[in-house]
Amino acid sequence: MSDQDTFYVTTPIYYPSAKLHIGHVYTTVAADTITKFKKMQGYDTMFLTGSDEHGQKIERKAQETGKEPAEYVDEIVASFKELWQELGIEYDDFIRTTEERHTEIIKKIFQKLYDKGDIYKGTYEGWYCTPCESYWSEREIGEEKVCPDCGRPVEWIDEENYFFKMTKYGSRLLEHIKEHPKFIQPESRRKEMINYIEESLEDLSVSRTSFDWGIKVPFDKDHVAYVWLDALCNYITAIGYMADEEKFNHYWPADIHIVGKDILRFHTVIWPCLLMALDLPLPKQVFGHGWLLTETGKMSKSKGNVVDPQVLKNHFGTDAIRYYLMREVPFGTDGTYSTEALIGRINSDLANDLGNLLNRTISMIEQYFSGVIPAPQKTDQIDRELKEAAADVVKEYGEHMEELKFTLALEELMSFVRRSNKYIDQTRPWILGRDEASKDRLATVLYNLMEALRIIAGLLKPFMVDTPFEMAKQMGIEGELKETTWQDLQEWGGLKSGVSVQKGEPLFPRIDVEEYFSDIEEEDTKQQKTVTESETTEGEEKVISFDDFKEMDIRVAEITAAEEIEDSDKLLKLEVDIGAETRQLVAGIANHYEPDQLKGRKVLVVINLEPAEIFGVKSNGMILAAENEEGDLALATVEKDMTPGSKVK
Repeated sequence: MSDQDTFYVTTPIYYPSAKLHIGHVYTTVAADTITKFKKMQGYDTMFLTGSDEHGQKIERKAQETGKEPAEYVDEIVASFKELWQELGIEYDDFIRTTEERHTEIIKKIFQKLYDKGDIYKGTYEGWYCTPCESYWSEREIGEEKVCPDCGRPVEWIDEENYFFKMTKYGSRLLEHIKEHPKFIQPESRRKEMINYIEESLEDLSVSRTSFDWGIKVPFDKDHVAYVWLDALCNYITAIGYMADEEKFNHYWPADIHIVGKDILRFHTVIWPCLLMALDLPLPKQVFGHGWLLTETGKMSKSKGNVVDPQVLKNHFGTDAIRYYLMREVPFGTDGTYSTEALIGRINSDLANDLGNLLNRTISMIEQYFSGVIPAPQKTDQIDRELKEAAADVVKEYGEHMEELKFTLALEELMSFVRRSNKYIDQTRPWILGRDEASKDRLATVLYNLMEALRIIAGLLKPFMVDTPFEMAKQMGIEGELKETTWQDLQEWGGLKSGVSVQKGEPLFPRIDVEEYFSDIEEEDTKQQKTVTESETTEGEEKVISFDDFKEMDIRVAEITAAEEIEDSDKLLKLEVDIGAETRQLVAGIANHYEPDQLKGRKVLVVINLEPAEIFGVKSNGMILAAENEEGDLALATVEKDMTPGSKVK
C-alpha cells in the first residue's frame, strides 16, 4: 500500500426499499463532496457505501412481492447503483451485506465476541420496530406505542436471543467521548449521546430466532445475527478486516462516518462498543446530519411526501441538485426541501451570478482579443484586491470544508463570484475596449477575470460533476482542470495566456417558476388520467396494481374560497374543506373558471401529494379535472351531495 495520507469516509449502507428519496441522496452527496475535496488535496481516499440486505423487514417485503429475499434485493440494489452513477457519486466500494466477503467475517466476529465472553444467551421481552430494526423501551415508545424514529407501531417480541455485553464498555465509551470532543458532531448530538449512555445504556440483543433471512450464528444455527451488528461491521469488512490486514491497517480507523441523526445512536454507542470489544480503534468522527423535511415532516412513503431524486435530476440536472443540497441547509441541522427554493438557487446563484460571469468574460475575450486569453500587463490596486479576495476565499473555503460546513464553503465561493462580477463593473472593460491605448489595461482585466474563473471552477469540483469542466472547456483549460490540485488553487497566476476560448451554451438557463409548475400540474393531471382510463397497446391493456391505486388518497372537497394569484394569469389559490381540515392548494384553472364561480363547488382532490410552493403560494394537494383534445377543462365532481372528506374508492 502507498505511504500517502489516507482519508476513509463512509455513508450508512441503505436498506433496499423500492425508492431512495432525496434524504438518502443528501447523505451520499455530502460524502462524495468531502471525498472529492480530500482527493484534490492529494489524499489516498476510500469512499464506502452499500446496501443493508438482511433482516425481518426485508424478508416480509419479499414475501409481499412473492419473491425470494435475494431476488427482491438484487433488483433494487441495481437501481441504487444506477442512481449514484447518474448523480456523479464516485464511491470506491459498494458493499452488500449478502456478499461472502462480508457474511463470512460477521460469523468470525460473532464467534470472537462469544469466545471472549462478551456474548451470552438470554431472552428478550420488549418492543421492537421492524421497519427500523430497533429495540425500544416502554418510556421511549410512549402511550401510543410507536417508534420514536419512524412513527410506525412497534410490536411486542418475546424470544430467545444472544446478548452483547454493551454495558461493560459504557464507562470507557463515555470517557472517550468526553476526551475527544470532535468524535461526535455536531455538538448537540454529542450531548444527546452522553445523556443516553449515562441514563439508558443496556446490553444489546444481537440475534433473532423469529425469521431466517440473515447471517447464521456460527455456534447456534437457530439464530441469525441482529441486522445492526451485521450492518455496522461493513465498515471494517469492506476494507479487509480478518481477510486483508495490510489494506485494513492502511485505512482503519475511518476518518468519518456520515449518517442521518436518526441512526446516530447505533453509530456512536453500539458501534464503538463493538469495536472496543474487538480491540480495534474507534473512528475519528461520526457526523450526524439533520433531516431534509417537507411541510408534512420527515419524508416517508407512508406519508406520501417522498421527494424522488430521479424526477428532480430529470427536471433540473445533476449539478443543480448537488449544489442545492449542499448550499441550502447548514449541514448538521434540519432543513425544509422546497422545489421553489431549488429553482431560486438555480436562477440566482448559478444562472445570474456564475453563468453571467463566464458568459461576459468569454464574450469580451472573443470581441477584443480574437478569442485568445491575453497576457496580463501592468497591475493596479484593484487587481491586487481581486487577487487578495481569491486567496481569502480559498483559505476560508478550505477551513469550512474540513468541518463539513458545506453551506459556508459555497457561500464564500459565491461571494467571490459576485466579487468578480463587481470587478467587471469597476474596471468597465467595454470602455477600455474603445481606446487602443487602453489595450494593455484591458488585457490585464480580462486575464484576471479568467484567472478568477479558473479558481472558481476548481473550487466547484467537489460539489459539481459537469459544470466545472464545461466552464473549463469554454475557457480552453479542460485538461488542466482535471489535474488541478488544492495547491494550484492557492497560487494566483496559474492560468496560461495564449489559449483559445470558445463561448458555449449558458451553464444554467433561467427557469420561469410559473411555467415550470404549470407544466408539472399538467403532467400530474395526465398521470391521474392514466389511472382512471383504460388504454390498450397492441391489444394489451395497461394496468396498475390495486396497491398502487390505494397509494392515492382522493377525497371529496368543498371549495370555500378562491382568488387570483398576483402576477399569474393561469393560477388560482383555493381553500378547500376536506372534512377534518381545510387545505390550501394552487390550481391552474384560471383560464377556465372565475373565482366567484367556484365557491361552494364539490370537487375531487388528491390530498397525499408532496406539498409544494407554487408562485410563492403553498399548495397542499391537487384538484382533479378532465381536459378534452380542444383544451376545454372541467373539474371532477361527484353525482350526489357527498360530505367533504368522503374518500374515493
